[in-house]
Amino acid sequence: MNQQDKDWTSMVESTIERAYELGKKYERVYRGCSQSAVAALQDAFNIKNADVFKAATGLAGGCGSATDGSCGAYVGGIMFASCLVGREREKFNDTEGVRFRTFDLARKLHDKFIEAYGSVICRDIHTKLMGRPFYLPDAEEFEKFEKAGAHTVHCVEVVGSAARWMADIILSEGLANPRVRHR
Repeated sequence: MNQQDKDWTSMVESTIERAYELGKKYERVYRGCSQSAVAALQDAFNIKNADVFKAATGLAGGCGSATDGSCGAYVGGIMFASCLVGREREKFNDTEGVRFRTFDLARKLHDKFIEAYGSVICRDIHTKLMGRPFYLPDAEEFEKFEKAGAHTVHCVEVVGSAARWMADIILSEGLANPRVRHR
């Protein structure tokens, strides 16, 4: 492998690792798995969209914190990828079949979640990682959720992993370039 290839590989790995670390940090500090995943990917690739970040707000905790929907980190990853390759309103008829490309990206993230957690459903992931599901709108349940390590270990890792997996998918598919980060 020549130096240029090594440099490229290093940038790719750095971007993927940055997405992972930012996902964990944002979930731990700010909460909101969907927005944390979106923000981590936006920052790792330096591709920001305030409307997409805002739109992810209600998707946390399996949508509205009810936990019976898809994991917010999973949905946030798909939202970011869809911004890169989704169909546009002006081309709603999608004669090019853009939506099918986006579906493929979503399935790749889906497969990663199934492999790691056995599900993309929030409460199923809770059960796998914390031994039981939690109903987050209930204050007592939320306290138990926190005591089980949700924002110190479990959801933090899920968000980091979702951001890492989607960053890897995006880079593997050539949809964005890695960014060099200088501290």
